[in-house]
Amino acid sequence: MRRGAGLSGFISARRVRALPVIGSLCLIQPLAGCILGSEKPDPALEIPNKYQYGPRRPDAALPALDWWREFRSAELTTLMEAAQTDNLDIAAAVARIIQADAQAKIAGAALLPVVDANGSVTRSRAPQNSTGGTSLRGGAESTIYNANLSASYEIDFWGKNRAAQLASEQTSVATRFDRDVVALTAMATVANTYFLAVGTQERLRIAHDNVAAASRVLDLVRQRQQVGTASQLDVAQQQSLVATQRATIPPLEITLRQSLAQLAVLVGRAPESITVAGGGLRAIRIPPVTPGLPSDVLRQRPDVREAEAQLSSANYSVESAKAAFFPSIQLTGTRGFESAALSTLFGPGAWYYNMAASVTQPIFDGFLLQGQLELARGRQVELLQDYRKAVLSAFSDVEQALIAVRQQAERERLQTEVVRSARQAFDLSQQQLREGTIDLITVLTTQQTLFQAEDTLAQVRIARLQAVVGLFQALGGGWPPKAANQPVSQ
Repeated sequence: MRRGAGLSGFISARRVRALPVIGSLCLIQPLAGCILGSEKPDPALEIPNKYQYGPRRPDAALPALDWWREFRSAELTTLMEAAQTDNLDIAAAVARIIQADAQAKIAGAALLPVVDANGSVTRSRAPQNSTGGTSLRGGAESTIYNANLSASYEIDFWGKNRAAQLASEQTSVATRFDRDVVALTAMATVANTYFLAVGTQERLRIAHDNVAAASRVLDLVRQRQQVGTASQLDVAQQQSLVATQRATIPPLEITLRQSLAQLAVLVGRAPESITVAGGGLRAIRIPPVTPGLPSDVLRQRPDVREAEAQLSSANYSVESAKAAFFPSIQLTGTRGFESAALSTLFGPGAWYYNMAASVTQPIFDGFLLQGQLELARGRQVELLQDYRKAVLSAFSDVEQALIAVRQQAERERLQTEVVRSARQAFDLSQQQLREGTIDLITVLTTQQTLFQAEDTLAQVRIARLQAVVGLFQALGGGWPPKAANQPVSQ
């Protein structure tokens, strides 16, 4: 009984002495957590309740993931799908993701022990000795065999390495949003370039039609000259108008061919392999788009999410720089076998080990750690302002896109009326010219008005399509199906 009681008392005493050690180990993670979460700046964002130029029902027609299909152009859809897989900017952004993931692995390696397997064979021979010029027996030779495992580990008591790893992970997250930004920009550029190419084709068609119409009027003027009802000046004026219309064709050809070359780069192809059938701007549907609430766009815009991830990375970098001021604890150990004979290398008497623990407290480093902390805090302030700017820019982009969509639609409606009136006036002037009841100056004026009105209408249609693309881009591209099918604003 006494012996049992003594053993129980010994065990109890051991437990009592172990309590402070166990308690200290339990405090490691809370202490590290206190350091990690101690400094996160407040962005102090001002988020409006609604868009000033938004519709009454902001969630009536949220953009779909494949938003480009809303234009109902099979050719555009084919180009967009090709850009998703073959665009070189997107491919480069994916490569940056791989690099960022690798950097996160490198940063996380400090949280794990380093274990190495070592083996060596050392052959040595003692030097020969001589006395009075007489050589003695040659020096003894020996061979030492060694095989061991060595390990080292830094206890991340203050969370320095953990914060560095989290900073790298957030940078990796930011590169994924950067890829989305690049992809969205590429897709919007493909759509805008395609609409410019199709619109330029329509402007070329209008220019050729105008040349043909002006040539018909020129024939009428020449007929009148032959019968004496028109002068050579009238003929020269109409010839000048025909030449002016023909001169508008080469710049349009330049725009068209350059647009096709740009499309080729966007889809990762050679310029010679790209053709656009077009079909006219009227064949392209103008899709309805609503923006949701301003708070929704913060979850959808990849540039805002990227800036947020970069700010989070900077926050962790500050915590890592702060933790560097505290002591670092390093554990090292080696266990292995050493013998003079290979046959007895792994024998019971050949094994050995050594273990060591060290603590290093920075005292004076020429203000290196202080400079690193100030650098991290400066970077943190910079990225905080970048994040705030990204949020405000997102709101501004949507507002500007909403204004452009609304005003371009109104502009197209008004310009369509201009073309209708100009066409009617030109048709009447041609009829009266044949009848000889109108002067040529009036005919020239109606021609110029119609030609300019039709070309302007084509440009307005291009601008309206590009404004809708700008709204899709300002909203962050396509939204998840849940957000597109269910109201996100209450």
